Amino acid sequence: MSLLVVGLSHRSAPVSVLERASLAADTQAKLLQDTLAAEPATEAAVLATCNRIELYADVDKFHAGVAELSTLLAQHSGVGLDELTPYLYVHYEDRAVHHLFSVACGLDSMVVGEGQILGQIKDALARGQELHTAGRLLNDLFQQALRVGKRAHSETGIDRAGQSLVTFGLQQLAAGADPGLWARGKRALVIGAGSMSSLAAATLARTGVAEIAVANRTRARADRLVEILRQGDDTTVRARAVEMSAVGDELTRADIVVSCTGSTGLVLTADALADALGTTLDAPAETPAVTLAAIPAPADVDQHAAWVENGSATSAPQAPAAPAAAPRRVTLPAQSTGPVKLALLDLAMPRDIDGAAHRIDGVRLVDIESLADASADAPMAADVDQVRTIVADEVAAFGAAQRAAHVAPTVVALRTMAADVVAGEIARLDGRLPDLDEKQRAEIAQTVRRVVDKLLHAPTVRVKQLASEPGGAGYADALRELFDLDPQTVAAVSRADLNDPNRGRS
Repeated sequence: MSLLVVGLSHRSAPVSVLERASLAADTQAKLLQDTLAAEPATEAAVLATCNRIELYADVDKFHAGVAELSTLLAQHSGVGLDELTPYLYVHYEDRAVHHLFSVACGLDSMVVGEGQILGQIKDALARGQELHTAGRLLNDLFQQALRVGKRAHSETGIDRAGQSLVTFGLQQLAAGADPGLWARGKRALVIGAGSMSSLAAATLARTGVAEIAVANRTRARADRLVEILRQGDDTTVRARAVEMSAVGDELTRADIVVSCTGSTGLVLTADALADALGTTLDAPAETPAVTLAAIPAPADVDQHAAWVENGSATSAPQAPAAPAAAPRRVTLPAQSTGPVKLALLDLAMPRDIDGAAHRIDGVRLVDIESLADASADAPMAADVDQVRTIVADEVAAFGAAQRAAHVAPTVVALRTMAADVVAGEIARLDGRLPDLDEKQRAEIAQTVRRVVDKLLHAPTVRVKQLASEPGGAGYADALRELFDLDPQTVAAVSRADLNDPNRGRS
């Protein structure tokens, strides 16, 4: 296993960089195809969410892999490599597995414990399977990540450590008030009908809003979401679908707006919001800015930069343990004061709502960046420690299973060779003793097979056990050398296993 992940997230990069580096669905597909075409990579998968972009690959050369994956991310995101590199993090082999499992459990989310990331991991796996870029390693890895995430949520109280991004966003809009009491009876406008917007609409309905209008570029998807909301057993919300062209009119009636589309440009400009409220956009204030919480720098940025510069190096060191990093701070202008007439929740990346909306009197805006600020001080539940233990155990088990799987094709090739030897000797015996009846021939053949099986049983079982331990990959090589196995035969077994259509699918 030579698993490598190169990526950036809300922990390593400011929102402005994440916005510019976001990847549309067709761009993700092109990135996967180009990664597979690159020399160091044999498998690839992309995990792209509103606050992370990660490229996973099975590589045969570490330094060349880091350089190539970094370059591909820069090319497809449109952010220059020199500008992007300081924000990238690198994880390799077991550290990469640990990272994905932590992500799957919600430990690396903006809001600790949120469960939506599991759906996004599932989508990343499905995309890799559909494009045939995810092979045996990444299929196993992402399938196991989904199981680890589900285990963390079922066996611990990690859900109590944080909420979904939508729930957390509504709490921030309520500004300390109970979100249910704050939202009750209000009119909401949801822009977008994807997974996050659907979650937002369902959450608003359960919270007790009186009405939800859903606007989406594809009217059929808005209609479908409205139908789902109307059929909910736990709500009595009035839901209706509207055209995107009607958003301006809906703004004049709405109390809460949640937007999460796949648009690459602004959906709501500050001027449009000011017009809806019958006010004007204030000039930029020269008041002290509100300082957001620190965004920790990635632990291995400096070493990553060195790895990229020295891509010709042949050694492949493990990623270092994460030291305490000096915080970097960003600032945003202060929100307007006074009664809130319109509460805006922007969950899109890149952003849907103009950041200048904070200068409109009566508007409260919560977006990904301000959520990062608020979640930085969220308390960590004791359950998080339990999840970390689960992750550590699962990483060890996954590594052992992968190492054992590495020797499996060699064992299969050895047993195939032994079966061929038995078949050849039985055929030779038939030529020398043609008068043997069928019962005698079958008994001799069975005896020879039993002898061979007993001779091979202990060494093949033992080599699997030894191969599952750290540093056990060399046992497969030793087995091939001792029995003079044809490397092409072993490779053929591996390819057959990799191409098994039933492998890696749930």
